[in-house]
Amino acid sequence: MKIRIIQTDNPLFDPAVLAVRDMLRSGALTAAGVGELDVPTIVGDIISDVQANGDQALVDLERKLDGAELTVETLRVPAERISAAHAAADKDFLELIRRVSANIRQYQQHILMTDPPTLNRGGRELGLRYTPIDRAGVYVPGGTAVYPSSVLMTIIPAQVAGVGQIVMASPPRSDGDINEMVLALAGELGITEVLRLGGAVAIAAMAVGTKTIRPVQKVFGPGSAFVAEAKRQLLGTVGIDSIAGASEVLIIADDSARPDYVAIDLIAQAEHDPGSAVLVTTSLALAEATVQAIDEQLATLQRGQAARAMLAQYSAIIVVPNIDAACDVANEFATEHLQIVTKDDDAVLGKIRNAGAIFLGPSTPVPLGDYYAGPSHVLPTRGTAKFFGPLSCNDFLKASSVIRYDSASLQADADDVIDFANREGLTAHARAVEIRKDIKKS
Repeated sequence: MKIRIIQTDNPLFDPAVLAVRDMLRSGALTAAGVGELDVPTIVGDIISDVQANGDQALVDLERKLDGAELTVETLRVPAERISAAHAAADKDFLELIRRVSANIRQYQQHILMTDPPTLNRGGRELGLRYTPIDRAGVYVPGGTAVYPSSVLMTIIPAQVAGVGQIVMASPPRSDGDINEMVLALAGELGITEVLRLGGAVAIAAMAVGTKTIRPVQKVFGPGSAFVAEAKRQLLGTVGIDSIAGASEVLIIADDSARPDYVAIDLIAQAEHDPGSAVLVTTSLALAEATVQAIDEQLATLQRGQAARAMLAQYSAIIVVPNIDAACDVANEFATEHLQIVTKDDDAVLGKIRNAGAIFLGPSTPVPLGDYYAGPSHVLPTRGTAKFFGPLSCNDFLKASSVIRYDSASLQADADDVIDFANREGLTAHARAVEIRKDIKKS
C-alpha cells in the first residue's frame, strides 16, 4: 500500500482531508505502538503507586516495566559513573556535541527574555520580573532509539535560563544502567543528578517526589504515549512543557520542488515509527513523482519497512488548487514541523500562523533543526501549535508583576478602586484602600 493522494478543490471541507487532520489530533498515531493497552488507567495506577509507596514503588515498577534490577540506592546514577562514561566517550562525538551545543546556546541566549523597562505613570511604577524555576526535571527517552540530541535540546535551554538544579531521568536497560551516550552527555553538560527511571515512572517520581528524590517544579522532554499521559494527569501537581505526540511534518510545495527531496523529507518523519508526513502541493505531477521517489528510496533505507507502514497508514499527499489553499491546510493542521519549498517561500511564510518549527527552502531539511541549527526540536504536536510553541529557555522562566505606588498616587486612585471593590461586594478590598486614604506621608 502506498501513501494516498487526495485531490480536492476545497480542502477544509473535504472529508478525506479532515479525516487525516482528525487522525493526527486524536492521538491514534501516538498510541500506534501501544496496541490495545489502556494507557490512562495504567499511568494512573503508576502515579498512585509512586505517591503511596515512594522509592520502593520505583524499584518494583522498573523491574516490572523495564526488566531492570535496581535498589533504592541505585535509582540515582553515581557521580563517578557519569564521569567514567564521559571520560570513555568517543572524542569525535564529544567534539560534535560541543559544536552543536554552541549553536543551541547561542540561539537560546539570543531569544532569552529579560525584564522590560519599568513603566512609570506618575508615582506608579509598573514592571515585570522574570526568574528561573528552581528545579527542573528533564526526561530523555530511551525506547526503540536513543536520542542524545534530546538531552542538548532540553537541558541547554534550562541552563541558559539559569535553572539552579536540573534533574535528568532516562530508562535503564535490563542491566540497570543507562545508555553510555546519555551519561556522557550528562557529564559534558555538568548534570550530576541522573535517575535510572523510564516513562511514566520517571515523570511521576520527578513530579511527586519520594524520600530520596526531591520533586521538581516543572517537567520537560519528549516521550511515549505513557510519558504524555503522565504529564497530562500530573499537570497542576507540577508544571509541564506540553503534551507531546508522535513526530509529524507537513510540506507545502509547488512544481519548483524536487520530488526526491520531498520524498526523503516525508520518509524522514515516518521513520520515527510512529511518525506522520503530509505533502500539500499545487502540482499533481509533483505528487505522482514523489510517490515514485518514495518507493525508490524506501528500498535503500535501514528503517524503510517501518517508514512504509507509517506512510501508508498515517500520511497523505493532498493536491490543492493554489498556494492559499495549501496555507489554509497548514494552518488548520498546525503541525510540529512545516517545510515550505516554493517559488516564493517568504510570501508563503507570511500566510502561516500555526506551526511548531518552520523550515524554508530546499536547502533546509528538518534534520538541521533536529540536530544542529539551534532552536529546540521539542515541539508541539497533534495540532497544538495553534496555542503552544517550541521549547525554549523562556519556558524555564516564570514572570512576576512588580507594582509600586507612592502616597500621592494611592490617594489619586483610591476612590476608583474603592468603587470597583464595592461593586463586586468585596468590602475588605475596599477597606484595604480606604484605610490608607487621606493618610499623609509623615
